[in-house]
Amino acid sequence: MLNVKTIVKAGVVAALASAMMAGVAYADAMMAKPGAAINTVFLPKFSGNIVFDQAHQGAEEAAKELGNTGKLTYEAPPPTDSVAGQIEMITNATTQKQAVIMLSNNAGDQVAPAAEAAQKAGTKVVTWDSPIPSGKGESVFVAQVDFGSIGVVMADMALDTMGGSGEFAVLSATPDAANQNAWIAAMKETLKGDKYKGIKLVDVVYGDDQSEKSYNAALALVDKHKDLKLIMSPTTVGIVAAAKAMTDEKLCDKTKVSGLGLPSDMVTYTKAGCAPEFALWSFVDLGYLTYQTAYALATGAIKGDVGEEFKAGRMGTFKIEEDPGRKGAKRILMGPFTVYNKDNVDKP
Repeated sequence: MLNVKTIVKAGVVAALASAMMAGVAYADAMMAKPGAAINTVFLPKFSGNIVFDQAHQGAEEAAKELGNTGKLTYEAPPPTDSVAGQIEMITNATTQKQAVIMLSNNAGDQVAPAAEAAQKAGTKVVTWDSPIPSGKGESVFVAQVDFGSIGVVMADMALDTMGGSGEFAVLSATPDAANQNAWIAAMKETLKGDKYKGIKLVDVVYGDDQSEKSYNAALALVDKHKDLKLIMSPTTVGIVAAAKAMTDEKLCDKTKVSGLGLPSDMVTYTKAGCAPEFALWSFVDLGYLTYQTAYALATGAIKGDVGEEFKAGRMGTFKIEEDPGRKGAKRILMGPFTVYNKDNVDKP
């Protein structure tokens, strides 16, 4: 089993050390002056996902703490039209002269022209959860954890859950989700190591972060791959749908489930042994840090340059750095995350 608290192991030590350094105060760290009137838009991938509601909760907490007298608008396209919906909402926010758009991108680089137009018009774009792959039109990306480390943890959970050997498949969100694509790519790279020679990734499918579609995709995987020992789902919707599908069909003894999920959603499946372990971070904190970043940019406390440090309320001091996964792009690394199993899944 992986360490169930904060994950520290070969391949992720550097990323987590960087995240831990975020809480260290620096003498030259900037602090945004509270009380400004900044109008912002909080734009997740789509509506109806509890983790995005949690992130919005964190953003609202930060807005209140900063005493922003402007408006924080929450907008989310429907899951069935998220790509076009996000592009349209960015365009509308630009026309409305919003100060900052906080975007969890679900449109890949298709969103870049709208983001670039927003930046040109004076509306800053701060991405969170899922960046713009090219970085075009983006001021900075607020990363939940280092994307490379997620790939390592997913590979390790697969190795642990399958006992060191067997076939597994990935049930992801959407084909254009930059975060899931980066995590899967990092996992594939990790799997090249000799440590993982006994396990094999045989398929990657998409459930579009819709419960019914993900449920059916999970069943299709076990029908297609008769020796499948694990479904790895790096999405909170997909992991629940896959666990429910395996439970309903009484397949948990044959095919386990792992990935990224909410403890409140997964507690039953984890206690029953269908999803022995999974991982996640705090979306409330992610929304809080994103808003703190957006406000600091909009008020001029920071410019968004590599090397700048700023104080983000209760979460401490953070530094803008080059994004190692996207040449020319910038990120702020939040971290860390937790692996859950039967011993801690129901702990506060």
